[in-house]
Amino acid sequence: MAQNSRLSSDPDSSLRIRLATEADRPRLIPLINSAFAIETFLEGTRTDEECLAGMMQKGTILAAENAAGEILGCVYTEARGKHGYLGQLAVDPAQQCKGLAIRLVAADEEHLRRQGCEAVDILVLSLRPELPPIYRRHGYVETGAEEFHSPRPLKPGNECHCIVMSKQL
Repeated sequence: MAQNSRLSSDPDSSLRIRLATEADRPRLIPLINSAFAIETFLEGTRTDEECLAGMMQKGTILAAENAAGEILGCVYTEARGKHGYLGQLAVDPAQQCKGLAIRLVAADEEHLRRQGCEAVDILVLSLRPELPPIYRRHGYVETGAEEFHSPRPLKPGNECHCIVMSKQL
């Protein structure tokens, strides 16, 4: 699929979801960091130029863009054989609670289906207890736990692990 391909569009909306390009990185970094500013238990910002460049070489970023060309949200996706991976779902804080995250997840799931994936996995940090119930409502089930590995260290006094959640596509 070409990097500028349109993946999703809603005829009742000016929003489109497309594959992000290298040229989008300067706009994606502040979006991601503002969306993840809630994670005050971690040191530093969620991403930077080097981290995002590495992710884009390994997988794909889907970007939700309005008619004015503003990127309002994004999600990282990676096909890993029959299982896909969805991560770093980020929505501009001013656009949260408007259904954009669900639209991004749905576009990501469809993107993974087209790549032959039969299921999708996500990792949810145990320090974000509000997230598993949201993903459960959209068909994800808890399938295990993993040790938390991050380039960003936890602030002192915090313990964290990853909750693995999966969904059949």
